[in-house]
Amino acid sequence: MKIGSYSLASNTMLAPMAGITDQPFRQLCCQMGAGLAVSEMVSSNPKVWNTDKSKRRLVHSDQAGIRSVQIAGSDPQELAFAAQINVENGAQIIDINMGCPAKKVNKKLAGSALLKEPALVEQIVQSVVSKVAVPVTLKIRTGWCENSRNGIEIAKIAEANGIQSLVVHGRTRSDFYKGEAEYETIRAIKKAVSIPVVANGDITSAEKAAQVLQYTGADAIMVGRGAQGRPWIFREINYFLETGQLLASPSLEEIRSIVIEHVKELHKFYGDFMGVRFARKHVSWYLQTLAQEKQFRSIFNALESEQDQLEALTRFFDNLN
Repeated sequence: MKIGSYSLASNTMLAPMAGITDQPFRQLCCQMGAGLAVSEMVSSNPKVWNTDKSKRRLVHSDQAGIRSVQIAGSDPQELAFAAQINVENGAQIIDINMGCPAKKVNKKLAGSALLKEPALVEQIVQSVVSKVAVPVTLKIRTGWCENSRNGIEIAKIAEANGIQSLVVHGRTRSDFYKGEAEYETIRAIKKAVSIPVVANGDITSAEKAAQVLQYTGADAIMVGRGAQGRPWIFREINYFLETGQLLASPSLEEIRSIVIEHVKELHKFYGDFMGVRFARKHVSWYLQTLAQEKQFRSIFNALESEQDQLEALTRFFDNLN
């Protein structure tokens, strides 16, 4: 799949997730086979860019793979300015968020709340596309609610105004993450536009990825929560799509290496205090399917230093052998 002049190494993507898809996790997922890893959402409001969190999200030069940065807001001029700043800081693709269901985002008429305002969607897309020379992509949901599922209308607006690729999460905003994603709307959107369409929602296995691609006719798939604790899902999907066969699960020794190296990178990226805290949630996801997970999680979450975390992980995996 191509986005503008960029050819993806595979047709699998990592979805942007706040507090999760930071630079260390994006790099890891690209190493594991993701063709594109989209950054955490960056606010278009310049007033918040001086926080430590925003400063980390505004640096893109050291990221592995194609650098796609997601921006969010509701003011067309602010979003265009945010796109320009991110391109200056190394972004190669700008992605506009119109899919986030969070109340704190929607109350500012950003994220999926924009789906209720097609005219504003058009203004935003026109403004951003006109101000940057890099490809601009868009992520949406199927609509605001079941009675206003207007994904096709939004997709046509996007295509007509220069959007290069469209990600569709198979839920409305009202669904949040409840129930099961539906793919009929994604299929209809794919038939209605000629730009690449990416299917997103509940893709947690290689078999499910293949089923969704076949049913929707989408050009690629995007994995979100299915990659938490399982970054190797991308190589599993790629292998299945190429061969029709399931790839063997990673060995315990490989999981050990992935987990420990990921934790080291989190410590390096965030520093001692925050790195320890971010490591806790990632380790929790990694260990969900391993023996003694619950007991070890409580022990690990009480640790307060980088060295203690690394030593505890080493002992844990030693005991599993």
